[in-house]
Amino acid sequence: MGLIELFLMAVGLSMDAFAVSVCKGLAMKKCTWAKAGIVGLYFGVFQAGMPVIGYLLGSQFKEVITSIDHWIAFILLGLIGASMIKEAFGEEDCEADDSLDVKTMLTLAVATSIDALAVGITFAFLQVEIVPAVSFIGVTTFILSAAGVRIGNVFGSRWQKGAQIAGGLILICLGVKILVEHLGLI
Repeated sequence: MGLIELFLMAVGLSMDAFAVSVCKGLAMKKCTWAKAGIVGLYFGVFQAGMPVIGYLLGSQFKEVITSIDHWIAFILLGLIGASMIKEAFGEEDCEADDSLDVKTMLTLAVATSIDALAVGITFAFLQVEIVPAVSFIGVTTFILSAAGVRIGNVFGSRWQKGAQIAGGLILICLGVKILVEHLGLI
């Protein structure tokens, strides 16, 4: 996986965290860079940690599944992307909760990083260098989440739906690219 694909993957995975961060920013009466950094740190750490867990799980089955790994990557990325797009069109609005307590933030961090677990499984099949990949994903998520808090606090929820749709489309396109390359169609 090249740097461009990794960057797109990182941005795509970060969009759920970005959308939740915008909601956090909306709910804050006073938003500081420290609060934005705390939100970014929670989401960045979990977005980096979940692919490691998926990678370790996927590595256990790599030899057995090598012949269909591209289909697995295509299906997982497609399902994750479609789910993100579906969520964007849902009725659920931002919570008016400005709490940054550990329980709330852990729940949100896990909820927004489940898709990264599945991506970690595909990393095992694609033989991705895991440490640089998850570092890049974590840093990207941190930056976008911290920015999302500030954006939400200043501008409101205008970009929340668009961010989720864009993230979903990116993941679907990456899944199609992986499938097409492995099938030798390009």
